[in-house]
Amino acid sequence: MNARLQHTADTATQDRSATVLPTSSLLHSAIYTGWVQHRREQPHAHAFRYRVAMLYLDLDEIEHVFDGRLLWSNERSNLAAFHREDYLGPIDIPLHEAVRLRVFGATQVYPRGPIRLLTHPRYFGYVFNPVSFYYCYAEDGQTLQAIVAEITNTPWRERHAYVLQIVNAQIHGRALHWHFAKRFHVSPFMPMDCDYAWALTPPGADLLVHMKVLRQGQHQFDASLKLQRQALDGRGLARVLLRYPAMTMKVILAIHWQALLIFLRRNPVHDRAGATAQPRTRPRGHE
Repeated sequence: MNARLQHTADTATQDRSATVLPTSSLLHSAIYTGWVQHRREQPHAHAFRYRVAMLYLDLDEIEHVFDGRLLWSNERSNLAAFHREDYLGPIDIPLHEAVRLRVFGATQVYPRGPIRLLTHPRYFGYVFNPVSFYYCYAEDGQTLQAIVAEITNTPWRERHAYVLQIVNAQIHGRALHWHFAKRFHVSPFMPMDCDYAWALTPPGADLLVHMKVLRQGQHQFDASLKLQRQALDGRGLARVLLRYPAMTMKVILAIHWQALLIFLRRNPVHDRAGATAQPRTRPRGHE
């Protein structure tokens, strides 16, 4: 890390450490529940969807957000738990700092406000996130400056982070739109020579993510995430465990089951050789 980056990171860390954490009734952290849908158009049509619950965690609140929650914890084993090592590296620095440095490395803009993460925590000690989103705000806590999408591929469990700068987005209503080249091999059933068209809304009462894959301008595949916000409190966390038990296991089982169905329909399998990959244990910065 060069001196400029280190000074910027240290200054921001000091500024944020002085922030007074909100009471439980004023948490920025929340629960989002809703649906995930996948649709494949080429070469054979295929679609599925399933219910999902995700946590939206303000990383400045992570030390206290599970206080008093018997079955939830931070950095220790539990029925449901958040662990720093499951996310963007380098893992020897705080996650919010790693995200800010990743954004700075890609954009030369260092977000000094809250970093809020949409993700699945570990359930029964197991975690898998096809994508986690980091929403990076300015110091006012309201102005969204960037979104980092951290992708984990299947079955290799490698990770890659796309940095989406808000000033580069096309805005239609609430939705922010980006179009860019695919840089990371995600699935054996999708080639690398594709483009992405993504649309995301800032987190609010609801939250939408729509990720479309294009090949030579033709629609190949899309995935949608449609969620509604709920309070992150004792009742809400208990409801997550009752209604969405073993959420991360459900996600990976759904992916593998659908992959089997796609394989049986004789969809072509694409080699990942030459694809840009980011090892899970040593992530590197790229946009």
